[in-house]
Amino acid sequence: MPTSIVHVATVARLRWGWLAVLALLPWVAAAAYDAARVLDVATQRGPRVAEQAQALVQQIERSSTHEEAQRLKEINDFFNRRLAFRDDAVTWGVPDYWATPLESLEKRAGDCEDYAIGKYFSLAATGVPTTRLRMVYVRARQQGQSLAHMVLAYYPQPGAEPLILDNLRPDVLPASQRPDLTPVFSFNTEGLWQGAGAVTAGDPMARLSLWRELVAKVRAEGFI
Repeated sequence: MPTSIVHVATVARLRWGWLAVLALLPWVAAAAYDAARVLDVATQRGPRVAEQAQALVQQIERSSTHEEAQRLKEINDFFNRRLAFRDDAVTWGVPDYWATPLESLEKRAGDCEDYAIGKYFSLAATGVPTTRLRMVYVRARQQGQSLAHMVLAYYPQPGAEPLILDNLRPDVLPASQRPDLTPVFSFNTEGLWQGAGAVTAGDPMARLSLWRELVAKVRAEGFI
């Protein structure tokens, strides 16, 4: 591998594997994906949601038989194709709402958090360990601006360079190929991590209440 590429990959690992645990989340108990419950809850919400849920359950079943790299691509494509980007104020009438996968599929829309949420819990349902997945708040450079954004990161091993799943880009790419993103903090159902930079994409502790509420809803839907 050329020296310059090695250097870029090393920098990416430092930037994305930089984190120290701020808090563990013991309130998240281990549970199992229940496809029958997902479909039952979706059916109660109406035929439109049931149709979307059936497509997701079928995708999860297919992907669960594939290697993890292929699962990432398939689940990333599923949500990027199915959802249209829309601000929470338009979709939900509030400034910030974290939707479950079924809620997003019912609306056929979501913002960056909702894309990442759908991918996180769907990949977990395929059997990808949640220890390898992190929801990551980033600063994204777009057209000369630095914007708050969220992506899903997949770490094949602890400290490895992650792969990034993002609604802004169709491909799953290594972090070294996403120099437009600067990680700020990340979390999953295992814990919360803080980066070295200033927290300008949202207060991580304030976000924990949204994550707690979301996990409770996702559990009720059968995803965990």
